Amino acid sequence: MDRSSRNRLTEKLLHQFAGDTLFDAIARVVCRAGCLPRKELYEAWEVARRVRRRFRGRRIVDLACGHGLLAQILLLLDDSSPGALAVDLRLPKSAATLEASLCEAWPRLAGRVSFIETDLKNVPLHRDDLVVSAHACGGLTDLILERAVEVGARVAVLPCCHDLKRGDLGGLEGWLEGPLAMDAARASRLRFQGYQVFTQRIPEDITPMNRLLMAEPDGQGNEDPYQCPPAPGFKP
Repeated sequence: MDRSSRNRLTEKLLHQFAGDTLFDAIARVVCRAGCLPRKELYEAWEVARRVRRRFRGRRIVDLACGHGLLAQILLLLDDSSPGALAVDLRLPKSAATLEASLCEAWPRLAGRVSFIETDLKNVPLHRDDLVVSAHACGGLTDLILERAVEVGARVAVLPCCHDLKRGDLGGLEGWLEGPLAMDAARASRLRFQGYQVFTQRIPEDITPMNRLLMAEPDGQGNEDPYQCPPAPGFKP
């Protein structure tokens, strides 16, 4: 199966997800909802499981959320989060369809995700939030990082659509290709702002824009994240 396809997942593809893992269960729900591009399922899953290995609990704030699948998978992977806020300037009409399907499969999600249409600049954030975003285009990634740093929140972003003309490349473009220079500058800026930075990649066959940048204020991490007990039903 081409995991980078933008074609919608439908019931015709249910047979591709016949396993007993949490991912397969989520994929079957997405197929029945019939509204999500295949690529978005795989991106959300790969980002969420890496984030949860590093950061547990906290309110989830999914900015530039699209269908809000990332926020909902994060709740499924770690039920200790009280809830999630999914925010976008324009939410897809089918976001409600997907949410209803997920809540039917996992009733514990019901009422825990709030969808809001607004400018990302208007979203109140708090130090105890976990701010996430998968493929916020161009300068939106920088805005999300700035908003998280303003309140000292943990943050995880999967940047995309790098605006090389207006973005900060940190003077690294002589050594690194533009998008990588920009992401390296973002990581360096977070360290300068007092954050501990963690860098990973999701599989390149899902998206070539696969660099995952995670960060938390120095001093917040007080345990080895890989020693956290697994979330119920979580199979990496």
